[in-house]
Amino acid sequence: MTGLSLPAQLVVAVAAAAVAVFAAVHLAMVFLHVAPSNTISKNHGKTVDDYIYPEFEQNWKLFAPNPLQQNVAVQVRAEVHRPDGGNGATPWRDLTAEDGAAIRHNLLPSHSQQNELRRAWDFYQGSHDVQDQPIGRRGVLFGQYLRRIVMLRIGTEEGGGTVRRIQVRVASTPVTPPPWNKEKLDTRTVYRVLPWWTVTDADLPEGVSW
Repeated sequence: MTGLSLPAQLVVAVAAAAVAVFAAVHLAMVFLHVAPSNTISKNHGKTVDDYIYPEFEQNWKLFAPNPLQQNVAVQVRAEVHRPDGGNGATPWRDLTAEDGAAIRHNLLPSHSQQNELRRAWDFYQGSHDVQDQPIGRRGVLFGQYLRRIVMLRIGTEEGGGTVRRIQVRVASTPVTPPPWNKEKLDTRTVYRVLPWWTVTDADLPEGVSW
């Protein structure tokens, strides 16, 4: 700190100490999050989770023996009631593609753009059976969560009418293997189409009603 005045030296020293403390706390929280269950994590698990989620969540799928090898896109369409009394369905709208466009060339994309929709679908898929029936109370909650996120994206007006029902589908497209891989893979897109949902006030963002 040669050449700095005493006040400047104090400011630099305090800033360096603050950075060191933050780094130490961050490393400790991440360690407790990924470490096997222990006395500290059991007693302070909620504090650790509140710090980690959602910004510092650890996802190990990248390092798994068989990482995810498909592109998954969440799409939605709405059944609307128009001012002339007619009803109709809107075209499919690709919400995942919209998130991707918002992230592309963005140096600081938001967490919701990166993970909100993807995690909502992961939660839904893991808590519903093949007939799209919820498994337990968590399944009901995750179904509501997905609907609210969709309604937050499309709003109550879409395609020139008022949204009455929504339908979600997920398009899964296997990633084409590299040229050196001789594996034969069907790269056609497969769709999972969920049943229509009637929109209620509970599905709308806070403060919005019909």
